[in-house]
Amino acid sequence: MTATFEPTARTKVRRKADRARYDAATVHAILDEALLAHVAFTVDGQPWIVPMTYARVGDTLYFHGARANHALGALADGAPACISVTLLDGLVLSRSSFHHSMNYRSVVVFGTGHEVVDADEKHAAVQAVVEHVVPGNTGVARPPTDAELRATLVVAVPLVEASAKVRTGPPIEEPDDLALAVWAGVIPIATVFGAPVADGDVLPGVTVPAHVASYTRRRT
Repeated sequence: MTATFEPTARTKVRRKADRARYDAATVHAILDEALLAHVAFTVDGQPWIVPMTYARVGDTLYFHGARANHALGALADGAPACISVTLLDGLVLSRSSFHHSMNYRSVVVFGTGHEVVDADEKHAAVQAVVEHVVPGNTGVARPPTDAELRATLVVAVPLVEASAKVRTGPPIEEPDDLALAVWAGVIPIATVFGAPVADGDVLPGVTVPAHVASYTRRRT
């Protein structure tokens, strides 16, 4: 797999360049922890941005959905895309309104997708999305049938142009503001998942699987 993403005119971080990360380990870790990507593209001069779940397998992002899905159809037809993923880690409160900020980890990917037509790759991609969202669930849930796969459009976007941007730590303060009697610091943000709630048709005796009962998103 790619070890480092070479900055391009589109992925090079210019504002707060010291927060840029081009190593694949950081980019992959953010993509693997997040659940939602925002996918932007343009069709006939009309811009669109759509939230979508996904999976990363090596140096490829996979998206899937119904064949009638407008966004997937555009990606499958080769519409250039910009994909953004962000994890919020904290609200940064400064002594001044000007220096308020957020701690975050984000990734931006530019690329062109294509439809996955190989049956084995398509099946693996659909399962990878499930596994990305709930690790372990492909081992207990029924796999998709051939008919379901035929009704599903799977799009692959190679990870070629990508960069990450990360902010950590306390607020940046003006020296003169340090004497102000104003609280400053960070309010940490963490995603918390509640106890699983079974639907009304779960068969008697079927218990919550361990991977569901202990579900969390491990920070990487």
